[in-house]
Amino acid sequence: MSSLLSQLKEHIHDMEAQMVEWRRHFHQYPELSFHEVKTPAMIADILRGLELDEVRTGVGGRGVVGVLRGGQPGKTVAIRADFDALPIQDLKDVPYKSKIPGVMHACGHDAHTATLLGLASVLAGHRAEIPGTIVFVFQHAEEELPGGAKQMVEDGALDGVDAIFGAHLWSSAPVGEVWIGSGPVMANADDFTINIQGKGGHGAIPQQTVDSIVIGSQIVMNLQTIASRNVSPLDSVVVTVGTFTAGDNFNVIADTCRMTGTARSFSAEVRDRAEARIQEIVEGTARMMGGSATVEYTRGYPAVINTEAEAEIVRQSAVEAVGEAAVKTVEPTMGGEDFSYYLQKVPGAFVFIGAGNPEKGAAYPHHHPRFDIDERSMVISAEVLGKSALHYLFTNQA
Repeated sequence: MSSLLSQLKEHIHDMEAQMVEWRRHFHQYPELSFHEVKTPAMIADILRGLELDEVRTGVGGRGVVGVLRGGQPGKTVAIRADFDALPIQDLKDVPYKSKIPGVMHACGHDAHTATLLGLASVLAGHRAEIPGTIVFVFQHAEEELPGGAKQMVEDGALDGVDAIFGAHLWSSAPVGEVWIGSGPVMANADDFTINIQGKGGHGAIPQQTVDSIVIGSQIVMNLQTIASRNVSPLDSVVVTVGTFTAGDNFNVIADTCRMTGTARSFSAEVRDRAEARIQEIVEGTARMMGGSATVEYTRGYPAVINTEAEAEIVRQSAVEAVGEAAVKTVEPTMGGEDFSYYLQKVPGAFVFIGAGNPEKGAAYPHHHPRFDIDERSMVISAEVLGKSALHYLFTNQA
C-alpha cells in the first residue's frame, strides 16, 4: 500500500474543520437548480487556489470540473459531488440555518461539495504520488430534470475518464456505516399526468353525465394491476398516483379530472412495460366508462447501476475506513439520482454514507425542512471516495 493510501485518513482529518466551515457556508447560502451562481464561483475559486492543472467552469451550464494530473502516468478516474438546493423553508434552529427564504440544502449536497473540496485539497498536496489523473466533477441541478449530470456529460465532463465514483450522505443510515452494492441501487424515476374528460352535470341526475371522478377512481385501482399482473413477481415496479384533482362543488358531477403520479423500476424492460400499460389502462378505462383520457409520460433519471468491479473497490475502501462490520450491502431504493448518466458513460459506483444521528438533530429524512447531517460523515465520505479513486489508479497502473 502506498504511503498516500495509508496516510489518507490522517490527511483528511486535518481538513475536517475546513470542510465543516465550507459546508456551513453553502448551507447558509443555498441556490436552486439551474440558478446556481455564487456556489460554482466559490468552488472554482477554491480549486484554482489548489493550483490544479485545469479548472473549467460553465460545464453543461453551471458545472465545475477540476483536473489533477498525478506525477506518474496512469488511468483517469472521476469523483462527483452535486451542489444545488431545494425550494424548502429551513426550519432548523442552528447557527448555520439558511439565510435564503424558501431555499435550503435539504438533501446533503452542501456537504457533498465540501467533502469533495476537502478531498481535492488533500490530493492536490500529494500529486507526485498519484499514478494517473483525478477529475473532480462538481455538478449543478441534480434535483430537477433534465439534470445537470446529463448536461455535463454532453459537454465533455467525462471525456477521457475511465471510471467514476460518487457518494450520497444518507440520513437514514447511522453515521459510521457505509452502504454499497453492485447492480441496480436506485431506480428509473418517471412521472406522468393524466387528464380525464367526462360530461359534467347535476349531482342528483348522474344518468345524464359521465363522471370523471368515478373514471379517475377506477383508473387508480386499475393501475395497481401493473405490479400485480403485468410484471414478473421477481422484478420490481411501483406506480403511485400522488395527486387527484377534480370538482369544485358538493352537488356537481365533475366534467374533468386531473391526476399526477410516478412510476419507478430498475430495468429498461420493466420501465417500457409500465409506460405502455399506464397508457393502455388509462385510455381503455376512460373509454369503457364513456369518457376519454390522455397521458403525458415523462422519463426521468435512469436507474443507477453500479458496476461490479468498481463497487468492490468501494467496498474494500469502506472496510479500510470504518471496518468490516460497519459496511453493509445496500438494498436498492426506488429513489432516483442522475448519477446514472455518468454510469451510462463509464464504469463506476455510487455509495451511501451514513449521516444520521438523532442526538445531533440528524434524524429527519431527506427533503424535510429540518433535515441535517452529522458532519463527521464528511470525513468518512472523503476517505471512502479518496481511497476508491486511489485504489482504482494503483490497481490499473501500467
